[in-house]
Amino acid sequence: MQTFMQNQYKESFEQDVLTMEKPPHQIILYNDDVNTFDWVIESLIDVCQHNSMQAEQCALIVHYKGKCDVKSGEYDELKPKCSALLERGLSAEIV
Repeated sequence: MQTFMQNQYKESFEQDVLTMEKPPHQIILYNDDVNTFDWVIESLIDVCQHNSMQAEQCALIVHYKGKCDVKSGEYDELKPKCSALLERGLSAEIV
């Protein structure tokens, strides 16, 4: 019984370590006093491929909380999307 529990723990620990090795990156969108809700929503739909409901919810979170993660993935995938948001005058970064 002891050996079974040790093997089960070791297997679980190895999976956790592998999961932690490469965390996904996120684009964080920040609130500003310049851009309208409509522009933020349109930008999230065009750049991040959000549907209208998702884009609206993210815009509201940004407005009320000050920031929202709007896209997750590999850095190389997110870089052009973040650049496109910045080119549209939005405040965003990859973390």
